[in-house]
Amino acid sequence: MMMIVKINTNNFEELVLKSEKPVLVDFFATWCGPCKMMHPVLEEFSQEHTNFVIGQVDVDASPDLARKFQIMSVPTFIVFKAGKPTAQAVGVLPKPQLMALMQQ
Repeated sequence: MMMIVKINTNNFEELVLKSEKPVLVDFFATWCGPCKMMHPVLEEFSQEHTNFVIGQVDVDASPDLARKFQIMSVPTFIVFKAGKPTAQAVGVLPKPQLMALMQQ
């Protein structure tokens, strides 16, 4: 059973850039209502799709990562494959849209 991994500046390279699986990174904030709505969706998605890694970056705790990827609003989702960003979306996404994002 997969779970959502907590990603920060210290483990970003190891968990995201060096991952052998595609990684869906959710840039979120604890004060963000839509981000809270996405959490159960991501939990379900991570359990249904163990061939992906699902991770979250708290933009307030890791502002350097938010800057690096030019996160202007939360939640923002970025898919990384072989260490490179391949797709991005902003806002509350249902599971089919998350799946479509992963397949881009």
